[in-house]
Amino acid sequence: MTSPRAPEGYDPHAFEPFAVTVDLAVFTLRAERLHVLLVERGHEPYAGAWALPGGFVLPRESGERAARRELAEETGLSEDTVSGLHLEQLRTYSEPDRDPRMRVVSIAYTALVPDPPEPRVGGDAARARWMPYGSQETGRYGPLAFDHDRILADAHERVGAKLEYTCLATAFCPPEFTLGELRQVYETVWGVELDRPNFRRKVLATPGFVRPVEGPPRLTGGRGKPAALYRAGEATALHPPLLRPEGRST
Repeated sequence: MTSPRAPEGYDPHAFEPFAVTVDLAVFTLRAERLHVLLVERGHEPYAGAWALPGGFVLPRESGERAARRELAEETGLSEDTVSGLHLEQLRTYSEPDRDPRMRVVSIAYTALVPDPPEPRVGGDAARARWMPYGSQETGRYGPLAFDHDRILADAHERVGAKLEYTCLATAFCPPEFTLGELRQVYETVWGVELDRPNFRRKVLATPGFVRPVEGPPRLTGGRGKPAALYRAGEATALHPPLLRPEGRST
């Protein structure tokens, strides 16, 4: 299909041009902690500062296509693997002075990657690393470049809230998982400790949340008996919702 032509008399230069980028808040669980993918910028602006991965949207590219391309480049995962990951648009960040180079509008996305490989450096980044979420408060990697601290905080809050009323937690898990592994997702993202019997009861009582896997249970490394395995169910929303303990937040 050919592209539509501009109306006669329309001046495309009547407005100042600006660039569009995508920024990615990519989360995973490693060593029972929530981690986020960060890159160290190799060039100005903010050379040497850590930032969220991302890049400019190409002329014939949609925002989502650009986000999936950048996600594949930064994680080292194949495009087929990336196409099966949870990726959702967060919001648009458009403050006029958010980028010192020129007017840049960013479409931010958040993604969840279970058991990712070590990241690889792409674009103008000097290094890429999975960092424990929240360690910027200890000065481990300092304030992020641009407005990426705000984007990261917004993404973390979005993920934490969606765990309450959707089945998003299973996107952090491998294809087959134990209820203990699923509980760990909630505890890690929310920063709380949940009552194990109560969590198990709520999960199994929620229609379509998980479904059992046929076959032998799996040893989990603890002293207890082997744990049963589950897969993500067909549901997308939780009825009733699985609410965070009162008074606690992400």
